[in-house]
Amino acid sequence: MARPSSDDVTAALLERHGRTFADELGIDVASGEPSPLFRLLCASLLMSARISAGIAVAAARALADAGWTTAEHMAASSWEDRARVLNEAGYARYDERTSAMLGETTELVLDRYGGDLRNLREEAERDPSKERRLIKECKGIGDVGADIFFREVQAAWPELHPFADRRALSAAEQLGLGSDVGALAELASGPGEFARLVAALVRVELDDDHDGVLEAAGTS
Repeated sequence: MARPSSDDVTAALLERHGRTFADELGIDVASGEPSPLFRLLCASLLMSARISAGIAVAAARALADAGWTTAEHMAASSWEDRARVLNEAGYARYDERTSAMLGETTELVLDRYGGDLRNLREEAERDPSKERRLIKECKGIGDVGADIFFREVQAAWPELHPFADRRALSAAEQLGLGSDVGALAELASGPGEFARLVAALVRVELDDDHDGVLEAAGTS
């Protein structure tokens, strides 16, 4: 049986898994506004821990449901309240430590950037390497967290496009799409769709759905 074309694999990817984690959380990253950017930062912090993506997403949703959707609102919450909300959302192993990290990161975002990560972008002069260095100054954001943030925020910050992390590129290679970010970007129509494609590749890795995507692509 002939291997499906790159276009067919891409179509199957987007059909089966083509939703960013921000979309799942109702975060309008493409707007580039302070609240969505802050929520994405918090979600990236939560998702970078050694915990399932589903629990991390549930925890990020719980923070928003508590009303902590801006740096100002998060700063008004207590350590105890954040830990309780995280624990109740299933983020039990890391609730206390993560509550502290959220508090420290919020303080940094407020003190240095006035609660607006667009100011981080401007301080970095829209240079991806500088943006990465500054975002990693946030407590709880290491290379994995920065990768998660970059994957999704490229829909609003075009200087990051095209960006795909190692997990996404590993899935792309297994699906026969290669591991070249530039070539992969040519399969999507712009930063927004590319962010969806990269998220789909990550979800394929998380769900171990490589064979399912190839099967769907072969019958399209």
